[in-house]
Amino acid sequence: MSQHDFMLKDECLVLNYNDEVIGADNKYNTHKFVAGQPKGVVHRAFSVMLFDSTGRLLLQQRAASKVTFPRVWTNTCCSHPLHGQTPDEVDPPRTETSGEPKGIFAAAVRKLKHELGIEPAQLADAKFKYMGRVHYWAADTVTHGPAAPWGEHEIDYLVLVRLPVEAAAFALAPEPDEVMATEWVDATRRALRQWMGEPTELWSPWFRVIARERLYGWWEDLDAAWRLKARAPPREGGREREERGGVERRRAPASSSRAAPALASGGAADPAV
Repeated sequence: MSQHDFMLKDECLVLNYNDEVIGADNKYNTHKFVAGQPKGVVHRAFSVMLFDSTGRLLLQQRAASKVTFPRVWTNTCCSHPLHGQTPDEVDPPRTETSGEPKGIFAAAVRKLKHELGIEPAQLADAKFKYMGRVHYWAADTVTHGPAAPWGEHEIDYLVLVRLPVEAAAFALAPEPDEVMATEWVDATRRALRQWMGEPTELWSPWFRVIARERLYGWWEDLDAAWRLKARAPPREGGREREERGGVERRRAPASSSRAAPALASGGAADPAV
């Protein structure tokens, strides 16, 4: 199916600001930024950060065919749990005593296969860890202009995944209509900080929020991160701010799997948990 087919077929989980599911609607309707819903429709999402056994982080560059935020670099996998899936991808709102979000994990496994060709069997010995949420909204103004009709407004569940093997032993088969390039980033973290700080490639607004506010603290000691409790849930009417995006590019090294730099979309983001 094409990206536009998925926009009409996939049923996102519509939320209130307490992360309670109040309905379902397709991606087309939930991602429209129009009069009457200038920030789109709040829906549930997830962002996976996948690390190999040495602590290297897998990043992807979204395909040019994506309707929202094409060609941006971002975390390993970012998508939506959907209504009507088997196994069920609908979790209740998180509380301090909630267990792991099994629906989110199921959705993550589904999309890792769809986007990157990672078979569920490859994740059999991987460790999954839910780390909390961010609430952001992002208008895709670089792709679509100041009056962008598309964007994201999500309560985004953050998931760390640790592999028992090194990147070289882990097979990827990216779907070209989803992913145009991938790269494993060195565990020193300096490479990612420098990359995101240079005007060379575009970065997704949600990953900029995650990197700035959460990722580096976890990455310093992944063993310690696995012992942390997930962040508290968002409050009704909680913090909401807009962070406007910018172009961030660098020249791809010869060893990279990245495509040549190209103009891509940016956006605005708004973390709130």
